[in-house]
Amino acid sequence: MKKFMSVVALAAVTVGVAVTAAFASSKANVQVCVLLPDTKSSVRWVQFDAPDFAKAFKAAGVTASITNALNDPQKQKAQAQACLAAGAKVVIETALDTGSAVAIEKSFTSKGGKAIDYDRQVLGGTASAYITFNGNTVGRLQANIVIGGLKKEGKYGSKPVVAELWGGQTDQNAFWFKSGNDDILNPLFKSGTLTKGPQQFVPGWLATNAGPIFAQMLVKTNNKIDAAVAANDNIAGAVVATLKAKHLNPIPLSGQDATVGGAQYIISGWQTGTVYKPVPEEASAAAAAAIALLKGQKPKTTTFRPNGSKKEPTVALLPIMITKANINRLYTDKFIKKSDVCVGEFKKYC
Repeated sequence: MKKFMSVVALAAVTVGVAVTAAFASSKANVQVCVLLPDTKSSVRWVQFDAPDFAKAFKAAGVTASITNALNDPQKQKAQAQACLAAGAKVVIETALDTGSAVAIEKSFTSKGGKAIDYDRQVLGGTASAYITFNGNTVGRLQANIVIGGLKKEGKYGSKPVVAELWGGQTDQNAFWFKSGNDDILNPLFKSGTLTKGPQQFVPGWLATNAGPIFAQMLVKTNNKIDAAVAANDNIAGAVVATLKAKHLNPIPLSGQDATVGGAQYIISGWQTGTVYKPVPEEASAAAAAAIALLKGQKPKTTTFRPNGSKKEPTVALLPIMITKANINRLYTDKFIKKSDVCVGEFKKYC
């Protein structure tokens, strides 16, 4: 007889380790441990990943602990240990830093368990699979968003200054996204089509760090920044806030994650576009990989990513460019609600 135990842990975890369990036998404890990173780098971890995992494991009859580390690597390690104590055999981890992430994966695999890198690759880790979106494609789309904005403004042929605000350096995705930015922009910088502006990583992907960084970029260039590649919508939002505070006009600006805030800035003309990664597809692929590993099977993967001296089996899903022209895709996919976007000062743009 299967029994449903429901304690849903979204990202707003305050004390201890919360468990999401689904249709488990009375003898089962936790089979899969999902470790999400924080609540501030992106709304996705709360609004999409946690409930999407809960739904997938419930449908499969698999018990899972789904917790959020609130950007604390030691908390994430403690959450992993609690999972192990509860009997978990597979960990799905979104890393906060390499050292703690490797230690967490080894704590599972050294005992015969399995690990899955989720969204962020753990360099030197022991994962059986990496489930993510193609980071190079994300970066290329971001660069093309900015180029499209410059062309629309008629500035593309006048050597416009393009600044770049990359993600947090403790996240390998920041470098993967950057590689896509570089593939598109560096040849244009070299040819003189575009002018290379200030470039900097944003610690923790946080808007609170991005704002002061972009403000300093403006000081350094005497406000002469014609466009900016922002690694995600959080960072793009900080750019917009800084431009508004300085009474400057909108500039071509990229983002990522297709957030409500990003959509609001797109429809109001402050952000040119965002990169949409349908998170349910990623969570579904990771859940399927975990279930395969529980059954002693190899997860279905589509490619490989280098990880030190080995090639890590990888699922690299394709992201989608979103601009004002196709923003309705986010609503029809039910990724975000139009009613959440079209409120307050943004209602007039709908």
